[in-house]
Amino acid sequence: MEVNNQSEMQYKTLGNTGLLVSRFCLGTMTFHGGSARFQVMGQVDQNGVDELVSTSIESGINFFDTADVYSEGESERSLGQSFKNLNVARKDVIIATKAYSRIGKGVNDIGASRSHILDAVDGSLKRLGTDYIDLYQIHGNDSVTPIEETLRALDDLVRSGKVRYIGVSNWQAWKIAKALTISELKNYEKFSTVQAYYSVAGRDLEREIVPLLQQEKTGLMVWSPLAGGLLSGKFSRNNQKPEGSRRSSMDLPLVDKERAWNILDAIEPMTQKYNCSAAQISLSWLLSKPVVTSVIIGAKKTEQLKDNIAAIGLKLEEEDLNILNEVSKLPAEYPNWIIEFQDKERLGSFQRLQY
Repeated sequence: MEVNNQSEMQYKTLGNTGLLVSRFCLGTMTFHGGSARFQVMGQVDQNGVDELVSTSIESGINFFDTADVYSEGESERSLGQSFKNLNVARKDVIIATKAYSRIGKGVNDIGASRSHILDAVDGSLKRLGTDYIDLYQIHGNDSVTPIEETLRALDDLVRSGKVRYIGVSNWQAWKIAKALTISELKNYEKFSTVQAYYSVAGRDLEREIVPLLQQEKTGLMVWSPLAGGLLSGKFSRNNQKPEGSRRSSMDLPLVDKERAWNILDAIEPMTQKYNCSAAQISLSWLLSKPVVTSVIIGAKKTEQLKDNIAAIGLKLEEEDLNILNEVSKLPAEYPNWIIEFQDKERLGSFQRLQY
């Protein structure tokens, strides 16, 4: 069975909005490299960035995700410069960036306070070379700043025209729910998206956040869909630290390794069946989830990017989806298991009444 590498890019609305974004989003953490930890992620120079961006656009990707902290701002600058170098019309791309992480030595150069957000957005606009950001996201949980302060600052940015939509990343389900409620009560702009870690090797999101997103019609942007490269095909039960792999030096995101090896064992015969890579199998599994809006894929080389994008043409058979769902399922956890048990009788009776 062959993957249809010529399949056209698919699009979904950005959460409960009318904005269409590609099912794949180009992540830019590999751009430039900067210093310290971002050198491990990648050190793609401007020529390499232009090639990755060009390949993405030619494949139908219109969605690009960056952050002010990536390579100390150089990732944003490289992305903005690439659009200029390639003569890309601003209206033809959806730019998402993020703020929260430390970007200076000052005591207030971090967090989700009004002060930091207003400073950070101006810095991002300048580096990106644009006068508006399509999706502006809070990059982490600020345990100091009141939620209301963050939400009001974001609402002001939307009303000012500097930002068109807002989102959040790496928050707990209860805090996302609280923020959505506050925004509705105060008539603030609501989060259109949540950016979170999700992969066939890391399904913790399904416990609380996925049901919340489904209920609220909030979009899901997935980061690290290959579990930090663990599902790329380089790793296996017999090769747990391949040379040159980023995950070999930075073991993130956290993964239950034994479950991961079992998943990779299940994926191996599927790569033969569909004549594709392990990465494509893993990405196709994510794309099959209705809650997923867009999957963020990052790359250092064009060949790697093209391989990932080719997953858009791969549709796993129900039998294989069931195998992956079973081998990767989460262990039972309270209160989920008691809710599932009690729902059997209640939902069964309800469904019988419908017919």
